Amino acid sequence: MTAYMDHKDLANTIITPQRRSEIYDGVLRTQEKLNNALSKAGRSQAEATLLAATKTRDVGEILAAIDAGIVCIGENRPQEVIAKADGLAQELKDREKEIPLHLIGQLQSNKISKIVPFVSTIESVDSVKLAERISRRLDSTQKMNVFLEVNESGEESKSGCKPEEALEIAENISQLDGIQLTGLMTIGTHIDDEKTERNCFSNLRNLRDEINNAGIKTCTELSMGMSADLEWAIAEGSTIVRVGTGIFGARAFI
Repeated sequence: MTAYMDHKDLANTIITPQRRSEIYDGVLRTQEKLNNALSKAGRSQAEATLLAATKTRDVGEILAAIDAGIVCIGENRPQEVIAKADGLAQELKDREKEIPLHLIGQLQSNKISKIVPFVSTIESVDSVKLAERISRRLDSTQKMNVFLEVNESGEESKSGCKPEEALEIAENISQLDGIQLTGLMTIGTHIDDEKTERNCFSNLRNLRDEINNAGIKTCTELSMGMSADLEWAIAEGSTIVRVGTGIFGARAFI
């Protein structure tokens, strides 16, 4: 178990009015930033979704974000999905809401069966082997949306397949039972350089178009852009931006 989970009850639903207000302001501020970026790019507000990245955030904090207008959440760690799932599901049922949960961090094979009941999309599939393992753990009635994660930055510390391998991997993934390839995901560079960042994002968009042209018409989404670079990602066609600290503030735990 991740060490910080010994010190924070991720299933906690209690939140102070001040903390709720901070999160509400974070959602509104980030949504306004997103809307302005879309407008500047000549795109409608319906063309991109703000995903709240909820790493280290408890159920109460997540619910505060949802109450402020968040319609999609993303978890980095399978352990956190499991720790929060039951409490979050009950709270959402009480609110009569359905909020899709994406896994946006790395997935180990031994965690697949544990998270499959709770997530709607796995954004971090970077190989045919991982997709095959997910497929084998689905029952005959289950469908799982997956994104192919591509390492557009070329940084060795980043996960994701090589761009030149992506088309072949996408074609193989799209043939698997129960798996629907619905998009691509990348993590930008940590270099504060617009040209470099936008080049990564435009390359992913071009790759998505290439996969579409190869006949995989379900692959439409582009999950790219976070707190620091969402404007550049939107300018290059992002349909999902993943924001954590911009909504919730700095993390107490890594």
